[in-house]
Amino acid sequence: MSEPISIDIWSDIACPWCYIGKRNLEAGLAATASDEDAPQVTVTFHSFELSPDTPVDFDGDEIDFLAGHKGMPREQVEQMLARVTDVAAQAGLEYRFDLLKHTNTVKAHELLHFAKSKGLQHEMEERLMSAYFTEGKHVGRIEDLAALAAEVGLDADETRAALQADEFLDAVRADQAQARAYGITGVPFFVIDGQYGISGAQPAEAFTNVLRDLWAKRGAEQPADA
Repeated sequence: MSEPISIDIWSDIACPWCYIGKRNLEAGLAATASDEDAPQVTVTFHSFELSPDTPVDFDGDEIDFLAGHKGMPREQVEQMLARVTDVAAQAGLEYRFDLLKHTNTVKAHELLHFAKSKGLQHEMEERLMSAYFTEGKHVGRIEDLAALAAEVGLDADETRAALQADEFLDAVRADQAQARAYGITGVPFFVIDGQYGISGAQPAEAFTNVLRDLWAKRGAEQPADA
């Protein structure tokens, strides 16, 4: 039996292309699931902060933030968000930038590592992204994060204590250091089997093709009695 293909994803829950990329990867995985020899895959999410200097409670909407952060005219930002919203819709996501509460995401990243330690990282990643991009929920404050954690089956009190103690901050920083070592400057960034990098929210077919090719090569390399 071949070892599963590892997919390590550097992302930020406040990155609109990361949620789209996640959906496209899921669609790519679903397309291979019915293969006679379906690729076996393990997926792990890693921390990347797009705007670490953002305050927890940002005073303004997403247009205010991007116009100030990127120095872009508001009209250009509005056009950019409209395009992202259209692409998200094609991936089955309903982005609500009018509701979105921009915030610092370091605590959300700590929560993802806490969830990983409990075997619920994927569920927590999905819940955070949905809360942020489609529901207009706050994902920067500890109390709000503890409530979202409880929704996926984590203990709210244990979550709160871990976040208050910065219990997983070192794990976040380690992910960021690994990103720098890989030369990752933007997300989403997918590292497959520790050696192949895929940058950006690629279409589902890109993931399907890479996974099938890697799995076929892996099978060909297996000894006859494996």
